[in-house]
Amino acid sequence: MPNLTGPLVVALLYDGLCTFEFGIVAEVFGLSRPEMGEGWYRFASCAVDEGPMRAHGGLTVVADHGPEILAEADIIVVPGWKGADAEVPEALAEQLRAAHARGARLASICSGAFVLAATGLLSDGTATTHWRYAAKLRERHPDILVDDASLYRIHDRIHTSAGSAAGIDLLIEMVRQDFGAAAANSVARRLVMPAHRAGGQAQFLERPVGVREGAEIGPLLEEVRGSLEADWTVKRMADEMGMSLRTFLRRFAEATGQSPGDWLADERVGEAKRLLTQGDPGMEDVAAAVGFGSAHTLRHHFRQKVGISPSEYRARFLEDAG
Repeated sequence: MPNLTGPLVVALLYDGLCTFEFGIVAEVFGLSRPEMGEGWYRFASCAVDEGPMRAHGGLTVVADHGPEILAEADIIVVPGWKGADAEVPEALAEQLRAAHARGARLASICSGAFVLAATGLLSDGTATTHWRYAAKLRERHPDILVDDASLYRIHDRIHTSAGSAAGIDLLIEMVRQDFGAAAANSVARRLVMPAHRAGGQAQFLERPVGVREGAEIGPLLEEVRGSLEADWTVKRMADEMGMSLRTFLRRFAEATGQSPGDWLADERVGEAKRLLTQGDPGMEDVAAAVGFGSAHTLRHHFRQKVGISPSEYRARFLEDAG
């Protein structure tokens, strides 16, 4: 193995470690890759908590280093976190702020976004996390635009990603930025996965649609998604299924956990997010395309679901992209 001289990547270890997320980081940055030469990444782990730490799956882990290694890191990765409501030590937040101030990049996978959010460095920026944590992140950090549609987002050298698989996409994108497409393709081949999925690719399309396996309304949901601009009343949906209104409402709730109205609003807002970042369509055009009918109705539902107006969302998305 060559004496490596490349960027130092440090992954955080903590009690309750998300084993798979840490494995992703170690696989991409810590695996021996002599074909990449001496400039390839150096890799180390850093203990957040004292003593041997537990990891998911009944493992006990011990880190290579203590917090002092963070002062040398070029990239710091938070592989998940203890939970959405778990406290982030102020000492850790300060160390991450100091690392970022001297030029280091920060990255998170899944719930690790809560750690980066606690630093304050994402204030007025855009971040993503696993869709099931998005509402909590938005609630705890209203100063952050939480994009629960994207696989990963990058804001001012701070990288956040959605669920575990999206973390792989983010890390391969970081390899591409540092070493080019050929290196990223090589890493992806070792992982037996596609070389690149754009960060803006819709998380809500990649994840399971939340429909109970075998649910008979699945085809109807796909039909509605394909024509969101149509006038989808609850009665029309029930008629499409050949059910009474009462039976349809019961079956819909059993399959999705939502009412038809809430589910449809979520789908329309998700599509509006995508359209708002594609060129510069007018609000009336976006509203018509997703079935809200008017810009006023679009703004109402968008602010209710996302927390900001469609115009603010587009402006902040384009600012981050630039």
